[in-house]
Amino acid sequence: MNPGSGTLIINIMSEGKAETYEGVYQCTARNERGAAISNNIVVRPSRSPLWTKEKLEPIILQNGQHLVLSCRPPIGLPPPIIFWMDNSFQRLPQSERVSQGLNGDLYFSNVLPEDTREDYICYARFNHTQTIQQKQPISVKVISVDELNDTIAADLSDTEFYGAKPSRERPPTFLTPEGNSSNKEELRGNVLSLECIAEGLPTPIIHWIKEDGTLPINRTFYKNFRKTLQIIHVSEADSGKYQCIAKNALGVIHHTISVTVKAAPYWIVAPRNLVLSPGEDGSLICRPNGNPKPKISWLTNGVPIEIAPDDPSRKIDGDTIIFSNVQERSSAVYQCNASNEYGYLLANAFVNVLAEPPRILTSADTLYQVIANRPALLDCAFFGSPLPTIEWFKGAKGSALREDIYVLHENGTLEIPVAQKDSTGTYTCVARNKLGVAKNEVQLEIKDPTRIIKQPEYAVVQRGGTVSFECKVKHDHTLIPTVMWLKDNGELPDDGRFTVDKDHLVVADVGDDDGGTYTCVANTSLDSVSASAVLSVVDVPNPPFDLELTNHLDKSVQLSWTPGDDNNSPITKFIIEYEDSMHEAGLWHHQTEVSGIQTTAQLNLSPFVNYSFRVVAVNSIGRSVPSQVSEHYLTKAAEPDKNPTTVEGLGSEPDNLVITWKPLNGFESNGPGLQYKVSWRQKDGDDEWTSVVVANVSKYIVSGTPTFVPYLIKVQALNDVGFAPEPAVVTGHSGEDLPMVAPGNVHVNVVNSTLAEVHWDPVPLKSIRGHLQGYRIYYWKAQNLSKRSKRHIEKKILTFQGSKTHGMLPGLEPFSHYRVNVRVVNGKGEGPASPDKVFNTPEGVPSAPSSLKIVNPTLDSLTLEWEPPGHPNGILTEYTLKYQPINSTHELGPLVDLKIPANKTRWTLKNLNFSTRYKFYFYAQTAAGSGSQITEEGVTTVDEGKMAMASRQVDIATQGWFIGLMCAVALLILILLIVCFIRRNKGGKYPVKEKEDAHADPEIQPMKEDDGTFGEYSDAEDHKPLKKGSRTPSDRTVKKEDSDDSLVDYGEGVNGQFNEDGSFIGQYSGKKEKEPAEGNESSEAPSPVNAMNSFV
Repeated sequence: MNPGSGTLIINIMSEGKAETYEGVYQCTARNERGAAISNNIVVRPSRSPLWTKEKLEPIILQNGQHLVLSCRPPIGLPPPIIFWMDNSFQRLPQSERVSQGLNGDLYFSNVLPEDTREDYICYARFNHTQTIQQKQPISVKVISVDELNDTIAADLSDTEFYGAKPSRERPPTFLTPEGNSSNKEELRGNVLSLECIAEGLPTPIIHWIKEDGTLPINRTFYKNFRKTLQIIHVSEADSGKYQCIAKNALGVIHHTISVTVKAAPYWIVAPRNLVLSPGEDGSLICRPNGNPKPKISWLTNGVPIEIAPDDPSRKIDGDTIIFSNVQERSSAVYQCNASNEYGYLLANAFVNVLAEPPRILTSADTLYQVIANRPALLDCAFFGSPLPTIEWFKGAKGSALREDIYVLHENGTLEIPVAQKDSTGTYTCVARNKLGVAKNEVQLEIKDPTRIIKQPEYAVVQRGGTVSFECKVKHDHTLIPTVMWLKDNGELPDDGRFTVDKDHLVVADVGDDDGGTYTCVANTSLDSVSASAVLSVVDVPNPPFDLELTNHLDKSVQLSWTPGDDNNSPITKFIIEYEDSMHEAGLWHHQTEVSGIQTTAQLNLSPFVNYSFRVVAVNSIGRSVPSQVSEHYLTKAAEPDKNPTTVEGLGSEPDNLVITWKPLNGFESNGPGLQYKVSWRQKDGDDEWTSVVVANVSKYIVSGTPTFVPYLIKVQALNDVGFAPEPAVVTGHSGEDLPMVAPGNVHVNVVNSTLAEVHWDPVPLKSIRGHLQGYRIYYWKAQNLSKRSKRHIEKKILTFQGSKTHGMLPGLEPFSHYRVNVRVVNGKGEGPASPDKVFNTPEGVPSAPSSLKIVNPTLDSLTLEWEPPGHPNGILTEYTLKYQPINSTHELGPLVDLKIPANKTRWTLKNLNFSTRYKFYFYAQTAAGSGSQITEEGVTTVDEGKMAMASRQVDIATQGWFIGLMCAVALLILILLIVCFIRRNKGGKYPVKEKEDAHADPEIQPMKEDDGTFGEYSDAEDHKPLKKGSRTPSDRTVKKEDSDDSLVDYGEGVNGQFNEDGSFIGQYSGKKEKEPAEGNESSEAPSPVNAMNSFV
């Protein structure tokens, strides 16, 4: 026995034979508190005895008979494993006909000639001794009835063979077990094995049922070709009747096996250790079960309790020992032994009578860290006798924690089912019994859970592409996470194509092996989360292969193939292409398409084509590369089955007929020697068909035909085998010539001054000598009736399709002289022109006058000059002038209407209001009516000086900055006047007056006595005196450089002026309907400087 150990070591290699130590061993452990004993340990040496020598006679039997080859190995310990082999150590084949039974015998339901052999050898393998024993070989010979009778007659007696009657088909009979019923016992928890082996011809089939129930689904297995039924982990519920059924074509037999499940003893309640304090009560319960019912016996300290020292504190009540008012001397070790014929149980229960104050075994100030919303378990391992009571407190002054929120386990552990952030804190465990109190504090911290806020997503990527999986993790800031990626729950391949950074896994150059499930795992010291996504690697399909042509017919063949790998994207269709190596070598054509689930196609073929085929697979990613080319198949030649298309007959000259067609291609020729039979005859005649056979061309010219005569035409294909079907007849025409006559009876109806309608009689069809294209009208203006000037004549052309006999001529000029003629048009060209027809357009309304200018404005008059309309469209009869004044509020005054003779180009209006704006409307008239009007505006003057200043200062008075400047100047002048007045009152000369006498102010010039005009305003930077008495030019234009300070130049667009007493008045500023040819700034208000002079 090892020192300090209860282990017993027996070295049978150096200390005698194993049989010496055979027996039952039990270990006992003792101290002053009692003795404990172990279960019985049985020691038996393994045995592998040799096979008994025996002489085995050869077995000769008739074909179809049954046969059992017995093994009967020597009894070993443990039992050997049986198997049958031949001399070459090859296992003999087994089947429904030939199989090995549970007892090791080899059963033949019926024998066949191939069962004949001389080396049927049964082997027994003893695993414990690692030896294999071999039985003597058995010889079996299977012969026919005739051979058997000859052998019987020569060598054997009637008792040495199985029988010489012919073996016929027979219903099944059981070889094992025998009879109609049998019994089987098995221990609870073991594997139940039931076996039925039947003979018969043909070989029977075995089925199993349970008569009073169903076979357990997850624990039932069939072995040995369903001849053995196994049920694992059997229990009492598996007891009952099981039936095996053997069936062949000639009958059915049944065998019932009654199964009883026995049980060695097993615990329902095993005795448990007791720790009691003096004076306490307790009990030990020993409650086993088994079949048959186990017998219970009690021992104390390894001695049967019946002969053990008496203890008044205990009382035995069947399977229970009851303790009352125990004392320290009651401490002992009790054993409960439960046994039946199938085994026994032994359990030790320690009864310790102690008086100990509480002790807490959990370390003080232990820190527990828990993820929020998960259970928190706070340990409080304790010891004491009597058994202490446990209470938990939170915080320094908290009350005891109640079980309605918390779970208090018997071992002292406090469970918080759902820990929250507010669960963080200090918890105190208090253990109490009558001998004392113990306390212990632990700390609890609640952490935020780790979460994957952006999970990887399912991805489909084409082979060779790149895919990225994202995995963003959020975690408690006090925890350090580690993120790792798995592929199919294993490590990522050690490959540079896989790149992992903080939040992503990138796989480059994706291959087929990269497909699978990728999992992102985020771990902290407290929790772990994961998320997965599947990567599907797809690509265009692999090309089909193994193309084969079958069912060769003249005009069809069947093509079959084997699809290639679809690369994870289902094949939607197959495209079949063909090559005609005879006519178009190297050029592949589309033959047909079939569904992606088909692997064959019946192909329609054309004659005289050397076919070869290939197949292309298509999926959602794209097309595969073409398959390998199939074998060639040359179809037989045949006559053409179609004729040329697009047959036409058109003449290129007046005396020929050009017949053209679209020839057949080589694929359509259907055979060698392709030619065309061209036939023609006049449509309206009685001539016979004229035919000619031409080579493989696309045109034939018939010469000497009359001009433009309809012909019937047909073109038929033929080859060396024969003619195509009769072709369709088409109509053509021989060549066209120019028309011979012009349209007659041309006359014109003038609709209005710009539109006329031309009529003509149609030309006879025979005179057209071609296909009528239409009629063409030539027309031109000879001269304008109001002008006799000569100019280049421009002819206009209008074409009217078809057989129309009238047409409209739009866009004519009024009051004009036109000529027109008509010609007929065919495919060759135009015919002769009809005689010119002359017509005149009536007068129309004139266009607007070319210009209108206002010149020489005075105080009460304005002069208008104009140019006549560019297009009078007739004889002008007069001009109409309408005008009306515009007041300061932009309102229009009364309209005056004035008629002016047509020969005038200048007119003066008198008696107008001074300094008034007028708006003029002016238009010309013919006998047809009034033309478009032209408008203009003008202003009468105040006087010439004011007009001159107004021409230079337009609209400046409306500017805010200028008004401010004028106010400042006025204020300055007022101050100067006051100073002058004061000094004059003192009787002295003031300097300003001297300056004015010596040098005139350039900004304020005195009025000229001769004409009453003011001096011109000058720029502040230019102190040279300006010219006096400047006037607006006679044409009412003001150059830009003469009025740089005009408010108009500053974009305000509001005109204004001062009246004679210096007050501001508004002036009409409406936009003109038509701007004059030259500027009209001179009509604006006078300069504000003049107004200021007036103010001074």
